[in-house]
Amino acid sequence: MSVTRDIVATYKGPGRVVARMVARGPREDRALVILMIGCVLVFVAQWPRLARQAYMTGEELDMLLGGTLLAWLFIMPLLLYVMAFIVHVGARAFGGKGTGYGARLSLFWALLASSPVLLFHGLVAGFIGGGPVLDGVGLLWLMLFAWFWIAALVRVEWGMTDDSA
Repeated sequence: MSVTRDIVATYKGPGRVVARMVARGPREDRALVILMIGCVLVFVAQWPRLARQAYMTGEELDMLLGGTLLAWLFIMPLLLYVMAFIVHVGARAFGGKGTGYGARLSLFWALLASSPVLLFHGLVAGFIGGGPVLDGVGLLWLMLFAWFWIAALVRVEWGMTDDSA
C-alpha cells in the first residue's frame, strides 16, 4: 500500500496499519525513513509560524529556521528512538510481548500519520496566530497522535485487536 493510503487507513484503524507493517518483517531502514519524513514534515509545518515570528519581532528568519532544523532533523530523531526504547521496556514490564522494532514503528508512524493535522496547525499559527483556534488544532493533533501511538503500541505489544485499533 502507498504511504498516503496507509495514512488515510490509519485514521480508521491505526493498529491494523502498524501491525501490517510489522508483519512484513523488521526493516530498520523503513522505520528510519518514516521517522525522518515525519520530522521533515514537522519542520516544514513550523515555517509559517517562524515567518510570522520573524516578521513580528524582527528576528532573523534564517536563524529561526536553522535552530528548528537542528532540533527536528538531528536532535528529535535521537530523542524519539530513546522514547520508543523506554516505552518498549515499560510495556515489557507490563507483559508486552512485542519487539523493539514494533515499538519504534508505532511511535514513528504516529508522528508521520498525524502530520497532516500538524501541517494545518502550522498554517493556523502562521496566518491567524495564537488563540483558541490554534489551541483547538493543537489539541486535535495531540489527541490524534496519542490515539495512533497507543492503538498501534497495544496492537504490537499485546496483540489486542478491536475495531478502533
